[in-house]
This record gives sequence, C-alpha cells and structure tokens, in this order.
Amino acid sequence: MSNHLQELLDKEGRYFFHTYKRLHLDIVRGEGVYLIDREGKRYLDFFGGLAVNALGYGHPAVLAAIHAQADRYLHLSNYYLQEPQILLAERLIRTTGYAKIFLSNSGTEAMEGAIKLARKWGKPQHKTTLLSLTNSFHGRTMGALTLTQRPKYREGYDPMLPNISHVGFNDVAALTRSVDASTLGIVLEFIQGEGGIFPVSREFAEALQELRLKYQFLIIADEIQCGIGRTGTFFGFEHSGIHPDIVVIAKAIGGGLPLGAILGNSRVADTFGVGEHGTTFGGNPVACAAGIAVMEQVVDGKLMEQAGRTGEYLLQAFRAMQEEFPGVIKEVRGRGCMIGVDLSREGQPIVDELQRRGILVNCTNTTVLRMLPPYIVTREECDRVVASLRELLKGGS
Repeated sequence: MSNHLQELLDKEGRYFFHTYKRLHLDIVRGEGVYLIDREGKRYLDFFGGLAVNALGYGHPAVLAAIHAQADRYLHLSNYYLQEPQILLAERLIRTTGYAKIFLSNSGTEAMEGAIKLARKWGKPQHKTTLLSLTNSFHGRTMGALTLTQRPKYREGYDPMLPNISHVGFNDVAALTRSVDASTLGIVLEFIQGEGGIFPVSREFAEALQELRLKYQFLIIADEIQCGIGRTGTFFGFEHSGIHPDIVVIAKAIGGGLPLGAILGNSRVADTFGVGEHGTTFGGNPVACAAGIAVMEQVVDGKLMEQAGRTGEYLLQAFRAMQEEFPGVIKEVRGRGCMIGVDLSREGQPIVDELQRRGILVNCTNTTVLRMLPPYIVTREECDRVVASLRELLKGGS
C-alpha cells in the first residue's frame, strides 16, 4: 500500500462516520470502462458505480452538457422555471408514456416522495397499507428503510413507519392473502439488485396484475438500479408485462451526477398540489443537462439495445461456466448489464482476487458476484472478465 493511500485511509478513519467499507484503491481518474489508480494501474470496472455509470467515465456527450450548463448557472430555486428540467421531463414523459414527473436528488428521496404520493392518493379511498417484498432494498431513509425488509439494514432504527408490511418474494399465495380493499399499494423491484439479482417471476407478476384489477391498489416500481436501459428495455418491469402506476428512478439517469425522479400515470397525476411536496436541490440544472445527454445516448444512440445484447452474451458465458463448475456456481441470474453469479460459498475472496487482476466486481448478499458494467463495454472486455473468473475457479479460489 502506498504512503498516499495509507494517509487517505487514516484521514477517512478520523473524519468520517464509519459507514463505508472502503476499497483500498487510490483512484485518480476514469476513462471509458476503466478506472486508473495513482500508480497508473487500469481496472476494468464491472462495479459500474453501483449502476450509476451506464455510459462509463468521461463520456464526451455528458461532459459537454455539464460544461455548457455550468457556464450558464449551477443552481436556481425551484420557484423558477428551468429549461434543463423541462427538457428532461419532456424527454422522459415522451419515452415512457407516463403523465407527470417530480425530480429529486436521489433514489431514496424519490422513494420517500412516492410513499407520500401514494398515501395522499389513497387517503380519500381509505386505502392505508403499503406492501413490499422480502429481500428488497429501497434506500436508507426511514420510509425507504421501512419498505426494505432485510434486517441488516433495519437493525437499531426502530420504530419503523406504520402501515407497511412485507410479502414473501415471488410467493403468490402470500400476496393473495395479504391484499384487500384497504391495500394502498405494492412496492417492488422487478429485478432485485442489492438482494442478489432476483427477477420477479411471471406467475407473481400475473397475480399482481389480477389483484390490482380486483382491489384497485397502486403498483409502485423501484427502477433505481434496473431502469434507464440497463436490462435491454428502458424499464426492468417491461419484461413482466406490467405497467406500474408510479415509477422511481435514479442512478444512471444523472450520468454520474445526483438525480432521481418519480413518474406517475393518470391515476395519480393530480394528487400533489402546490406546496404539498418539494425539494431544494432536486432537479439540479447541471444534473438535468447530463440527464438529457444520457437519454440521447441510451435511447437515440441505441445503447439500451446494446446493453441487452451484451447481457445476453455474458449470461450465456456464465451459464456455460456454471455447467463447467456446478459445485461452485449455483445459479446465474439477470438481464442485460445486470447480472448475478450466485456461488455456493462466500464471494468476497473471488472479488478480492479479481481486483488484484485489475477487474472490479461487487459481492452482494454474501454469495452473489454482482456485475453492473457500463453499456459501452465491449465483448473483448467481457471475455476478459469471463476468462479471469474461469481461471480462478479452475485454480480453486
């Protein structure tokens, strides 16, 4: 470890609340799908900024948009009309078919707003109970944390918000038992990210659709990780055939800057009135300018389709590896550039060894190698990751 890196780690330990387990890397810049440390070592990044860096690092369209807007102004109060906000909203509405939008700073802030939107919508109809799924992750603020069932995130923060319960993931019978006329809405990731890349089953999605028709509750989709083209479609829920009433997005939409949004259909479009929700920094004009550039690249530039093709290529490669090492790889899951390789043992030692080889992946839920590469990654770069993992498994790592 270099003296400079040790100095940074020492200062981080002195000055910060100890909330992060930092990687021992001294990154000084990013280029495309690579991160580069102070000594010049290049790391192929399949960590992807936890799904933020969909276009990689230093994408010229994003940088140009940021520079142009920064020369105009960095911030205005939301009392003012701001053209970057309007243009991004117009683009998102046109692409998705939703009716209204609210811009936030982050995914968890957007989820908090979605809870408020749902509760205000349901109050006149005496609909009070929100449901979410086990193994979920929706954020760290109190509303999002209440929706998040996993104990490791909730311990020590009781009491949680009232009138929020959890249903077993992909458990159709439990879902059917849990809903009734008082159900306000169901919040779900159609592909669970932090939970280990678990897609909602076709049977569960069909039951959810039927129950919504019967009880008229809201479906609220958390697309923070799987949205904005990552799975080969603009939203992850498009693979299920369901069209949710409220959608929460963030991560990739800002091109690396903090940006999130709530999208709502006609059922909830008139729920919020003036002064009933707000944010100081949400919809920052520089972030919105970056978001417009992201939309142009992902939709017009066909990177969404490229992400789908790349993901299929990787899935086939990892499933072939599963056949080769059935005692080590339990399952390969995912869509597009959102893939989980579920191991029969803890994944962190493999993550550490890949890092030594110049490849960055994430381990989530203890055993799942989670891969969230930028959509611009090439097949040759994918082959490098596959070959390195195969070498490790052959060697017994």
